[in-house]
Amino acid sequence: MSVFRVSSRYAKSLVDLSLERGVLEGVRQDMNRLLSIGEVSKDFVNLIKSPVIKGDKKLKALKALFPNAHEITLAFFDILSRKGREALLVDIAKAFVTLYNEHKGIQIAEVTTTFEMDDNQREEFKKIVREISNKSEVELVEKVNKDIIGGFVLKVGDKQLDESLNSKLNALRLQFSQNLYEKHI
Repeated sequence: MSVFRVSSRYAKSLVDLSLERGVLEGVRQDMNRLLSIGEVSKDFVNLIKSPVIKGDKKLKALKALFPNAHEITLAFFDILSRKGREALLVDIAKAFVTLYNEHKGIQIAEVTTTFEMDDNQREEFKKIVREISNKSEVELVEKVNKDIIGGFVLKVGDKQLDESLNSKLNALRLQFSQNLYEKHI
């Protein structure tokens, strides 16, 4: 079975249990913290994915990193440790956040510009994303990339709106490289 499929099933179970117990927000905070630790520390990711390190040591490390975690989260770590699925923990956390966003009606959008945006620009992008996604709540992930020269790149789900000068210049370069006229002999 694929990693995506397995991690999605575990994440769905965790979301369902969290909803049933009324602790969804607490578990979401734990999953977000897990993702942020995974992004910052490659050693942590290597630890939980290592086949050499035993599951009980991985569980001790998780409990040490999450001393104030919700009891559902800690029980979930314990189950994953007993099943030997610790290596999927980061993927499960990503799937959990995706399911959480779907449940709450939150659309995540990524905006890449050449500069830091102000509040008015953020609101304009949120308005565009609301129209595209038909969701009322929007969270923007802002990135600054000088290589796009100007304009912006907006990603909403699997859709991308590339209005950067770099892409327009590349399109123009491609258009000029094609010989549209045949030589007459």
